[in-house]
Amino acid sequence: MENIKFLLHVCCAPCSIAVIDELKNQYALTVFFYNPNIFPEAEYLKRKAEVIKICEEWGIKMIDLDYSETDQWHKAVLGFEDEPEGGTRCAVCLRFRLAKTVDYAHQHGFNYWGTSLTSGRNKSAVVIGGIGEAFSRLYKKIKFYNVDWKKEGRQEKAAKMVGERGIYRQNYCGCEYSMKKNYEG
Repeated sequence: MENIKFLLHVCCAPCSIAVIDELKNQYALTVFFYNPNIFPEAEYLKRKAEVIKICEEWGIKMIDLDYSETDQWHKAVLGFEDEPEGGTRCAVCLRFRLAKTVDYAHQHGFNYWGTSLTSGRNKSAVVIGGIGEAFSRLYKKIKFYNVDWKKEGRQEKAAKMVGERGIYRQNYCGCEYSMKKNYEG
């Protein structure tokens, strides 16, 4: 299956390490780091550096769109700033990032695409899967890999791998609104 191209959107090393480990020997895997929601930029750079370390360790190709499109992201979530974590703002954010992922996969001839976002404790695999499946109906030539990465011991495996490697683990989802909520509450 090494000639089957897979684009995996990732947000951080703790959420993606077990996913990358599982997929790297099954597909021609490329990691896609696109997260204009992460705030502040210093936090973005910390998370990116940890993903780069994993990709370099395992020889995985990584696409980094750098810290771009933050203004467009803010426009997308405008009006949803006060939504609770996991609410409408999060669904809009997920759709925004996954739209860019599937479009990149389409433009560059990938067979499969997916995201490690379902491994997050507070992320709904049902919501993410629904967004991914909707995009697959628009981009018929690419298959969405719909998996709840929290299941089958993957969270525990990821926690162990993160601990063994001393990987930075953030304490909020990523956007300024989740950061404020975490530090206020």
